[in-house]
Amino acid sequence: MTNTHADRLLTVDEAADRMNTSVRFVRRLITERRISYVKLGRHVRIAEADIAVFIQAGRVPPMDASGIWRQNRQVA
Repeated sequence: MTNTHADRLLTVDEAADRMNTSVRFVRRLITERRISYVKLGRHVRIAEADIAVFIQAGRVPPMDASGIWRQNRQVA
């Protein structure tokens, strides 16, 4: 995702707070390049929009009634 001038850049600590996770988890996402980030010299920042994209990518939709029926039928 491209950053616009309106995107607020967050520190790793702020990104962890925003996602309600540990700083270590956010650093691992950065190391594994699973989330977009910006390098400013030796500093790393994550745009708020990139956090939203990461969260949306991990979203799992709920099953409807027909999906539950198919799942239960396969077990039997």
